Amino acid sequence: MANRLAQTTSPYLLQHVDNPVDWWPWSPEAFEEARRRDVPVLLSVGYAACHWCHVMAHESFEDEATAAYMNEHFVSVKVDREERPDVDAVYMEAVQAATGHGGWPMTVFLTADGEPFYFGTYFPPEARHGSPSFRQVLEGVAAAWKDRRDEVAEVAGRIVADLAGRSLVHGGDGVPGESEVAQALLGLTREYDEQHGGFGGAPKFPPSMAVEFLLRHYARTGSEGALQMAADTCAAMARGGIYDQLGGGFARYSVDREWIVPHFEKMLYDNALLCRVYAHLWRATGSDEARRIALETADFMVRELRTAEGGFASALDADSEDADGRHVEGAYYVWTPAQLREVLGEDDAAFAAAYYGVTEDGTFEEGASVLRLPGDAGPVDADRVADVRARLLAAREQRPRPGRDDKVVAAWNGLAIAALAETGAYFDRPDLVERATEAADLLVRVHLGEVARLTRTSKDGRAGDNAGVLEDYGDVAEGFLALAAVTGEGAWLEFAGFLLDIVLEQFTGEGGQLYDTAHDAEQLIRRPQDPTDSATPSGWTAAAGALLSYAAYTGSEPHRTAAEGALGVVKALGPRVPRFVGWGLAVAEALLDGPREVAVAGPVGGELHRTALLGRAPGAVVAAGEGPGAGAEFPLLVDRPLVDGQPTAYVCRHFVCSAPTTNAGELAAALAGPAGG
Repeated sequence: MANRLAQTTSPYLLQHVDNPVDWWPWSPEAFEEARRRDVPVLLSVGYAACHWCHVMAHESFEDEATAAYMNEHFVSVKVDREERPDVDAVYMEAVQAATGHGGWPMTVFLTADGEPFYFGTYFPPEARHGSPSFRQVLEGVAAAWKDRRDEVAEVAGRIVADLAGRSLVHGGDGVPGESEVAQALLGLTREYDEQHGGFGGAPKFPPSMAVEFLLRHYARTGSEGALQMAADTCAAMARGGIYDQLGGGFARYSVDREWIVPHFEKMLYDNALLCRVYAHLWRATGSDEARRIALETADFMVRELRTAEGGFASALDADSEDADGRHVEGAYYVWTPAQLREVLGEDDAAFAAAYYGVTEDGTFEEGASVLRLPGDAGPVDADRVADVRARLLAAREQRPRPGRDDKVVAAWNGLAIAALAETGAYFDRPDLVERATEAADLLVRVHLGEVARLTRTSKDGRAGDNAGVLEDYGDVAEGFLALAAVTGEGAWLEFAGFLLDIVLEQFTGEGGQLYDTAHDAEQLIRRPQDPTDSATPSGWTAAAGALLSYAAYTGSEPHRTAAEGALGVVKALGPRVPRFVGWGLAVAEALLDGPREVAVAGPVGGELHRTALLGRAPGAVVAAGEGPGAGAEFPLLVDRPLVDGQPTAYVCRHFVCSAPTTNAGELAAALAGPAGG
């Protein structure tokens, strides 16, 4: 019997439709049912590409006896954290406060008022390593609910009060300046792994936003140290197993310090952020490797994640079937020497093993290796590499593919739009700009739809039920602004402004602080508010960046003021935890530089427009267009005449402009050095 999840659009929830557990989606009705039956709510939070979520589902939620016990003693609610990041954030904060760590699957027991009183993550089917079995936990919670209700109520009340007391100290004392940015750079330098690139130890995550900050800092100040950390980190990741050497695209993280063995799931947001980082690294250095990785990652997103409606799917699973039909992690990606020989023959297999670091012992499990570029094979024949790679990729295509989470998340599509638009513009790939435009069209058509507010997700062209959160508004606005710069279509600037007006009206509190949910959103036990960048820019810093760019395009004082108010938090956190506010620091660099406003009176895609897009000034905004209507599309183009009938560029900062130029070399120089004025 299918349960209530059959009506949802979440691939993760749909994975649990046939469980014997009588699941409810997160809804007021579920909590009313718990109140009516006088039982606790069992909240289970995960996501479709989560390995341990699948394990717990298989061990416990597919088990008839466990399900029967859950159905008798609880109202069980299943939440996709990618659809409801607000629900996830609020209860994850409670889990971390209570246990000192968090993760998914997350298992939380709540009262009918949504107040948590017992927590955990993955629970095994039998007790082991000091962890109780899931059945023991269920029985313990049911007994406490029945016999010690006062104690449960007291614990729940204490947790909620503790969470309420954690109101955010937002640096309401102004914007980050040179000293905070310098301290942040010093902090990153201290945590930098000189040997292997990246920051900190294992597991090691791709630090895309910190690298974006380092590149912007280098562009603004000429700091060679910042550029070196960025370039070396990108090179180490590009040559490691975290990067798919055959198909392009990055895995979620590396389990070791050396980027050798990844956790194999591939997320849209990582690939969007990293595609943009490598494109910007190429812009800064001209590195061929950076260009290759940016383009391969863009092509991976289009080939593997694009949906029939033109949006981008959330993720590819880590697990897939191996040759024996078992579902195991990494099966699609790893190789043994014998498998190489089977596809390539003896000679080419020996060459490929040396080139890609495939050993007899293996670098992963059961003698298999993750392909990487250890670089100790000496000079190589590029044609031979291309031939071997093509044959291995063709053979891999015959393997069972990892599952795909097909839901379209607004925020992550915003990141993908920015990456594809810029990569397409830099490398003369109009097809990538078209893919970005199609995804943006989908967001306007389906996610904005009739209601004129962003919906968080869609699937198969149907909008989900959940309201967009701050990161959706910030990242989609960022994507639209990048698309406006590249295409010269002012409609995207207008859509970004529409979204950012909602940020001002619905997400902004006193003193510039921002909230993750709208003023009129569903009230949870606490209003979530997290300014730290983790796998993606936080809603807070994403909104700050988009507000700052929009103000530079339009001269809007309220948007500039809101951006500066939001950046107070970067002043507070940047010097202390630079790794966790990388995008905030990147936005601070744009603020310190101006950001610069570049108006190109001339053809979109012409030499001056292209030169403007390749300018490295942090967060510079670019408007291009010709003819009397251009000013109506972009305020920056108002009263920007041609000089001597030639396409002309104007570079301004805080609305003070340097002399116009018709020369691409002069424009490039004006966007390369420190800002004047």
